[in-house]
Amino acid sequence: METETSGFALFDTAIGRCGVAWGPQGITAVQLPERRESATVARLRRYASDEAEPPAHIRAAIARMTALLTGDRDDLTDIEVDPTDIPDFDRRVYAIARAIPPGDTLTYGEVATRLGLPGSAQAVGQALGRNPYPIVIPCHRVLGANGKVGGFSAGDGAVTKLRMLGIEGAAPNGQPSLFD
Repeated sequence: METETSGFALFDTAIGRCGVAWGPQGITAVQLPERRESATVARLRRYASDEAEPPAHIRAAIARMTALLTGDRDDLTDIEVDPTDIPDFDRRVYAIARAIPPGDTLTYGEVATRLGLPGSAQAVGQALGRNPYPIVIPCHRVLGANGKVGGFSAGDGAVTKLRMLGIEGAAPNGQPSLFD
């Protein structure tokens, strides 16, 4: 039954068991795999209290996220996310990150420059660290200066980021990842 206006669901991907939470205005969160499924669920419960059968548009988003994580070149830019409570600066950062195609990367400094705020790379990194929609808002495609991986808040941190970049064919500093 598709009457749930909000909820969360877990789904399997090439990088592990992810999750998605939704509300009436779109996706409210995407959760990358944590080391324990209970931690993934706990994070999703911040956005929706009940596990539920996803409505059709969320099932379609799950299928596309899953396909992206197997190497499909879908940019996911038309998947609706709920921007409620997202600060303006973060929204602007997410818009730039969302425009980075699969297989490409930018640095935190390049994102800051595109914002018209050169020198705010650290603030860009902090905004991306708060990104509630990884995969849909591809924060993994933003790197530190000189192609350094930079931080990543998923369960296995930079390893997950490198794995996602490797699936997309992006190689920081032109180097193949551990998974190539």
